Amino acid sequence: QVQLVESGGGLVQPGGSLRLSCEASGNVFSINAMAWYRHTPGKQRELVASITSGGITNVVESVKGRFSISRDGGAMNAMYLQMNGLKPEDTAVYYCNAYHLLPNGAGRDDYWGQGTQVTVSS
Repeated sequence: QVQLVESGGGLVQPGGSLRLSCEASGNVFSINAMAWYRHTPGKQRELVASITSGGITNVVESVKGRFSISRDGGAMNAMYLQMNGLKPEDTAVYYCNAYHLLPNGAGRDDYWGQGTQVTVSS
């Protein structure tokens, strides 16, 4: 089992910055990758950025150049999302996700944080 706790959301003006944090506890050594998703009412949950246990990162096109994902050293016990140049359309609840792959291609176990609200408004 893995527990995830997000922090760092809030209200920011357009063009501003926020840094989200995700603290993982429990069986962190089983985590294969972590990611940030966001959800806006009426829309599907959207992947924003991800980082693997090997340190490979990916950021979706809509936030590329503005958002970056990182982790604390080489471990998967803390992950961050630096968000710069925020736009009103970035307003959403941001969720931390972690998963580990099950043996023999049986899928994966996903873990989710409780979410943190990010509101971009003047």
